[in-house]
Amino acid sequence: MARPRKFDEERALDAAMRVFWERGYEATSTQDLCDATGLGRSSIYNTFQSKHDLFERALAHYLDTMTAVQTAVLDDVERPAADRVRALLDQVVESEAECRIDSGRALGCLGVNTVVELAGRDPAAAAVLERDTARRLAAYRAVLEQGRRDGSITAARDPEALARFLNATVAGLRVSSQGGAGRAELEMIAETAMGALTS
Repeated sequence: MARPRKFDEERALDAAMRVFWERGYEATSTQDLCDATGLGRSSIYNTFQSKHDLFERALAHYLDTMTAVQTAVLDDVERPAADRVRALLDQVVESEAECRIDSGRALGCLGVNTVVELAGRDPAAAAVLERDTARRLAAYRAVLEQGRRDGSITAARDPEALARFLNATVAGLRVSSQGGAGRAELEMIAETAMGALTS
């Protein structure tokens, strides 16, 4: 009996994640979550305890998925490190082009959106975001250190500073897309970042 509930929970989590991603935490009502998941209010509260608990779990699920996609690109040791960083930035640009809702507005990144909406006043959401940031910074730092060793990353700054720069670039691409920047503008930002890392 536990197995079907687990499946339903995962499906509901995915659906809730999409609603929070499109609308943000505050603008998402319990009824929105019921409509998206197909669950009644009592089922949502029995399974997830609260809207905030559901949001935390949806955010963690989103971040785990996105970070896994990014680290898979960065872990491709058959390629020089700079090529992996370029592939990461290309992936972000591509995902921004694909992730637009019916109005044509970019969804951006649920993590970046949550930083803007909640991180300064929601310690639980901030903790989820901080854990994810630490994971991504470690992955960025590792590939940049490899780039120093293989000669493909030539920027003079230390890998910690470069990792934070890369993290800010990824977030900036997503925010720029939400602000209306098209593919050409995003590609220009990515190209500028690569120039900073390889010159």
